[in-house]
Amino acid sequence: MNKAWIAFVNGFVKVTGIIPELILFHEKVIYQEGAISRFKVKGPLMIICNHTSLIDFALMLFLFPFRIVRWQAAEVMMNKKVVGPLIRGLGCIAVDRVAKDFTFLRESADILEEGGIVGIFPEARLPLPDEERPLEFKPSAAYLALMTDVTIVPVYTNGMYFKNPGKRCRAVIGKPFTAKDLSDPALSEKDNIDHVSRGMRKKIIELSRIEKEAGR
Repeated sequence: MNKAWIAFVNGFVKVTGIIPELILFHEKVIYQEGAISRFKVKGPLMIICNHTSLIDFALMLFLFPFRIVRWQAAEVMMNKKVVGPLIRGLGCIAVDRVAKDFTFLRESADILEEGGIVGIFPEARLPLPDEERPLEFKPSAAYLALMTDVTIVPVYTNGMYFKNPGKRCRAVIGKPFTAKDLSDPALSEKDNIDHVSRGMRKKIIELSRIEKEAGR
């Protein structure tokens, strides 16, 4: 998709949506020690976040207001009549989980190589009510991180969007790291990808603890 059109759609949505976003989400942003300000993120980055609902994407859109984040999204969502055109216009990367088409990894790598930001929900689906959160991460995020060696910024959201008037939406931005920080060169490539994937999930769990402490 044309980069100028993606930039226009992102700018239009952020400018026109900022007031409703502040009213509806009223999020509190918390920084882990050593984290980068969300207003000053520079260069190529991967953003990973836990997945609580479809509204996570809307929060992430405004969490990093001065950068365009190209989020990976299920192809089925991009084909929806109402939200599909918007998601495509914002530059989301289609992930076809049924066909197991991995071209999304190449597209993501190209964006990173050009200095852009790729956003990923590594759980790849919404958890069921009785499942432990976050779900186990899919290996594709770790694979992409190892392949590109870019900085990764972890983010955790408590998912409190309009659900409980007594609980505020909180997002925790974590300290940046790279896949190499988690990598074990003694492992095989497959085992190392799984190892890094587990390490990335632990980063999100660590941020969830910070969020819970902030809510006490």
